[in-house]
Amino acid sequence: MAVKVQLLDARALAADEVRIAVRAAGVNFPDLLMTRGGYQLRPDPPFVPGMEIAGDVIEVGATVTDFAPGDRVMAQLRLTGFAEQAIASTASVWPLPDAFSYEEGATWFVAATTAWHGLHDKAQIQPGETLLVLGAGGGVGMAAVQLGVHMGAQVIGIASTDEKCAAIEHAGAKAAFRSDDPKLVEAIKAATGDVGVQVIYDPVGGPLALAATRTFGWGGRYLIVGFASGEIPKFPANHALIKGYSIMGLRAGEAVRRDPKLGKVTRAALAQLAKEAVMRPVISHRFTLEEAGDALLALDHRAVIGRAVILP
Repeated sequence: MAVKVQLLDARALAADEVRIAVRAAGVNFPDLLMTRGGYQLRPDPPFVPGMEIAGDVIEVGATVTDFAPGDRVMAQLRLTGFAEQAIASTASVWPLPDAFSYEEGATWFVAATTAWHGLHDKAQIQPGETLLVLGAGGGVGMAAVQLGVHMGAQVIGIASTDEKCAAIEHAGAKAAFRSDDPKLVEAIKAATGDVGVQVIYDPVGGPLALAATRTFGWGGRYLIVGFASGEIPKFPANHALIKGYSIMGLRAGEAVRRDPKLGKVTRAALAQLAKEAVMRPVISHRFTLEEAGDALLALDHRAVIGRAVILP
């Protein structure tokens, strides 16, 4: 699907919405997948991608009291972020922490929410446990590395290049290995003292996923985050039985939408993490709005370390 810039008419606000002048928009892998019809959300074209933004409030709806024009904010969307202006419900808008730039605010929401729901709610990782993060050089993976370190886990990251491995170790990981290492499984096991890992965080899928399961100790938790490799792995059920590990799907956004109580608790926890600048984004690429297609291709070609942003 071609990506191009068009001028669209601005719509009126609903009572609980705010209009935001977008200063930065995060580029996420689902944005790329949606342009190809390969994501669970399949908007009819033409549509405006963009799941998260940061900017300044320029207008508020009739019932909005928490925000005012001029406020610096960050917002989570499903679409419409790759634009000069975007509209968001106040339920999806937060004040931009003083410690964050617009670029950091625009690349924090999706990865941070996914990492928190995965490591805290699903895996319930404990201090001292070993966390293996696949695709750790990407935005979602890097957030899991940072949060895992913050929660006291021993983190091992897997990535495709030496540069990404260096960034992973700089983020606090105990070790980082290249995904093309012919002795990857042995290297991971050795890094755990041959005890094995307890939690695997996987946004990649494909053959790497199956190799990763061979590093489990007893009773592990496997978090399926996505399939950036383009290949959905077929896990051998007998191996999960023998090693006693659980396989869990991770859809953080859907989880908080379906469970308002969880959403409220998650929002409070993430607000505190944002204030503490935990999971601070690593940003390697910046693009103009006219270069949005190039931004998506950079993700597709695995050129990005951490995150990429669009600056309208």
